[in-house]
Amino acid sequence: MLEFRVTDDHAQVRLDKFLGKKLDRVPRSHLFKMIRVKKVRVNGKRAQPEQLLQPGDVVTIRGDEKQLLVERDRVPAPVPQADLSQLVVLHEDDWIMVIDKPSGMAAHTGSGITGNTVVDVVRAYLGPQAVRNDFGASPAHRLDRETSGLLVVAKRRPAMVHFTNVFTKHLAKKQYLTLVKGRLSKPSGLIDLPLEEHQQTARSKAMRGVNMQEARTRWTLIAQTAQVAYVRCTIETGRTHQIRRHFAAIGHPVAGDSKHGDFAFNRELKAKWGLDRLFLHATALEVPHPADQRRLAFASPLPQELADVLKAAGVVLPKP
Repeated sequence: MLEFRVTDDHAQVRLDKFLGKKLDRVPRSHLFKMIRVKKVRVNGKRAQPEQLLQPGDVVTIRGDEKQLLVERDRVPAPVPQADLSQLVVLHEDDWIMVIDKPSGMAAHTGSGITGNTVVDVVRAYLGPQAVRNDFGASPAHRLDRETSGLLVVAKRRPAMVHFTNVFTKHLAKKQYLTLVKGRLSKPSGLIDLPLEEHQQTARSKAMRGVNMQEARTRWTLIAQTAQVAYVRCTIETGRTHQIRRHFAAIGHPVAGDSKHGDFAFNRELKAKWGLDRLFLHATALEVPHPADQRRLAFASPLPQELADVLKAAGVVLPKP
């Protein structure tokens, strides 16, 4: 018989996922069968696959220990590319890291992205401490590949659970700096415009129509010229590409945006002012710490390459 005691790092994890990590040699179908025939118990009681585990729970499994724990034969995974020179750590403790992410670095691997992601770089930096109790250090929220600035990394599973709640319930304060096309007619405003769900499947759209999600972006004008406006934004919701989609919708696309922007305008800015990236930077972030809820505040100045674009564009910043 096997026995596992649940730690804080596995709090609120489903039983089936917990077993999948602990018994990674056992097929998933067999794990479900073991639960169904009562070979798996939690605190001596019958368990369910979707049951959420709590710290101190004791999971017992009846079976041959050697067969259950022998590791599968695996082909060693290739070591991911990780350029540690790009990692700027602003804060680190036992629970979290806060990094200043450069533009062009994706958070995770994906289509066309094979290495040097935030996950690769952070885990290379942490070394043996990158994975703790089956949880690998990972970004706790989204930041577009092309966007630079502040990003929180969870080093422990409870930290990830905490930040999932924080960002889902909009309990974090986030500010961005951006440059948009054209002149804005007032010093500040609110873009309250629902956006189409970014990852809705074609089948879902066919069955229930396009799912529109509420989205609100507050902005304050910092400075502008006849061609561009330099703006500070605060997002009250966290939709994919929210700032980029909102400003494009009101006729002021973000400079350098190759997906939602004005392509002719982008070519002009690159030729005239040297802008060769998205002009969007996560400059300020305030979040509660997962251990004791104290508020943490971080700031990241505008990257030099974007400051150079403002100077070339003739944007005169107000005196502090």
